[in-house]
Amino acid sequence: MADLARDPFPLRGRVALVTGASRVAGIGYATARRLHAYGADLLLHHHSPHDADQPWGADPLTEVLAGVREAGSGRVEEIGGDLTAPDAPAAIVDAAVERFGRLDILVCNHARSGGDGTLAEMTAAKLDGHYAVNTRSALLLAQRFAHHFRAGRGGRIVFLTSGQQLGPMPGEVAYAASKGALAAITQTISHELAEAGITVNAVNPGPVDTGWAGPELDEFVTKSMPAGRWGQPDDPARLISWLATDEAEWITGQVINSEGGFRR
Repeated sequence: MADLARDPFPLRGRVALVTGASRVAGIGYATARRLHAYGADLLLHHHSPHDADQPWGADPLTEVLAGVREAGSGRVEEIGGDLTAPDAPAAIVDAAVERFGRLDILVCNHARSGGDGTLAEMTAAKLDGHYAVNTRSALLLAQRFAHHFRAGRGGRIVFLTSGQQLGPMPGEVAYAASKGALAAITQTISHELAEAGITVNAVNPGPVDTGWAGPELDEFVTKSMPAGRWGQPDDPARLISWLATDEAEWITGQVINSEGGFRR
């Protein structure tokens, strides 16, 4: 009979790379803390210049690392990288393998969401810029991950999308197009990597309070949530981290919406 007891450290002995994990209020940070609490060693990717250009600003890297390390034991390291560079994804994955000797989990949390517009305002530069970060770099990260993966089972790739297929995103044509492409390719990538023992899924976290919304949007989302609150970073982080465990080995090729019943 199968042992149904749950291991409190289901990711012990595994190594995870989480991209875009540079803000304490972010989903990447919350996911990294969960993975580390489950026993995984971690390489945290960041691109602080991007955060510094945003209204919310950048958090001190020492604060981010300390918060993740506090959640568990083992190794937590960091690496910087601009994912608009075509060779950056491979270099980041290579660094994880070189430092830790293996890589079992890839969480593509990074995103570009600024400098967007309506269809009338769209330019080739805006489209290309969002595609380079949100779509191209995630696929190249997955490609390099698969290149190194040798375990035969237990490989995990998780993309993050934003529910473009569920409703409109006014004023965010480039972002919606680039993230939508990532959701659309999930089944194809999962099919290609299944025999290698790698599952590939995408998570749509829904509206999450990471400090970016203005008062009008904040009020709309709060009223549209059955629980009367925005999602918090740890809400999607719990799902993402569970997808990295053996309990989720039978789930692949899925785009999973974790929205708390958001009523559009």
